[in-house]
Amino acid sequence: MKDVPGTPPHEQLMVGITRLGQALRISSYRNTGPHRLSPLQADIIVLLAGDPRPRRLSELAVSLASTPPTISDAVKTLTAKGLVERRRDVSDARAVSLTLTQAGGAEAERLARLPAEFTEAMSALGQEDLAAMLRGMSSMIRSLQDQRAVPVTRMCLTCSHFRPRVHPDSDKPHHCAFVDNAFGDAELRLECPDHLAP
Repeated sequence: MKDVPGTPPHEQLMVGITRLGQALRISSYRNTGPHRLSPLQADIIVLLAGDPRPRRLSELAVSLASTPPTISDAVKTLTAKGLVERRRDVSDARAVSLTLTQAGGAEAERLARLPAEFTEAMSALGQEDLAAMLRGMSSMIRSLQDQRAVPVTRMCLTCSHFRPRVHPDSDKPHHCAFVDNAFGDAELRLECPDHLAP
């Protein structure tokens, strides 16, 4: 039997990731909300909500793979909209720390809700598919981080609390030392507030 000609699987996967990226961009432009947020402004709100400690502009620039002037402009707009508060950093009077206002927190909650079209698309995934996608995505992101191709995120695979495959004969093979609990691939986190770098 002849092999079916076609594109290698890794190339097909990249096509799929590109399509998902397009769908997310389209959704973010449609989902600007009452404050008419740009995608970057929305990313800043989500980032600040994920880590409640005050953050500096330079940290946001690194985390979002952007430039300080671009982040500064976006933060000025968010401050004018009453979503972000700027304060002098307590440890360095020359630096500015950023936190969400109450309105910013409410906007973060709105942004955290999955758009209807993605909720429907996700409902088509079984638990095994979801677990496989999270496992594969985590591995790809870790490789990209190791190559310094993307900013470092606070995910299970780069966390000191993460104990991979310590329960090999279980449907929950991994262990989180922070919560002292076993979990499976479908529960892998790509962003965790309790992340501890090695």
